[in-house]
Amino acid sequence: MTEDDRIDAVLTEVGPRLRRVRRDRGVTLAELSAATGISVSTLSRLESGQRKPSLELLLPLARAHQVPLDELVGAPPVGDPRVKAKPIVRHGRTMFPLTRQPGGLQAYKVIQEKAHENPEPRVHEGYEWLYVLSGKLRLVLGEHDVVLAAGEAAEFDTRVPHWFGPAGDGPVEFLSLFGPQGERMHVRARPKKSG
Repeated sequence: MTEDDRIDAVLTEVGPRLRRVRRDRGVTLAELSAATGISVSTLSRLESGQRKPSLELLLPLARAHQVPLDELVGAPPVGDPRVKAKPIVRHGRTMFPLTRQPGGLQAYKVIQEKAHENPEPRVHEGYEWLYVLSGKLRLVLGEHDVVLAAGEAAEFDTRVPHWFGPAGDGPVEFLSLFGPQGERMHVRARPKKSG
């Protein structure tokens, strides 16, 4: 089926849908005409499919029926909203990208098995935010050597020597947000009060 065929199929369904919505609300063509300013003959031709629908006609009808325009035109359902990330595996660390566009802020879900290496802090441009989902994460940052438990977060400038990995024998699962240009993450704990 071509794109033109799909559009024609959608347009063919608009007339019967308009009639159904109007009848479900118990409104006559004359009453709908008075509410929208569209002539009774135009409304009748729209419902019978003798006139192609246009935004100029559908917008006042959607407003009069108090329904979203999508309901009148039968918009297709939204695609699958799931993020299907292809994992990246490096040095015992499995990273699932949660952002799709290159550059800018990047988000990852990371699972890392027990670390078999001694910490070797590195530096690079950027800013990182870590949030531990399960297990314990050891973070070596400059002179600091801390362990984060589930529910704890850390943020830091990646120009400071840093290293992170599992603390202890078990794996750790965490979220990593990384801004390559030094973008900082902003977390709002509660909404601003109005008034």
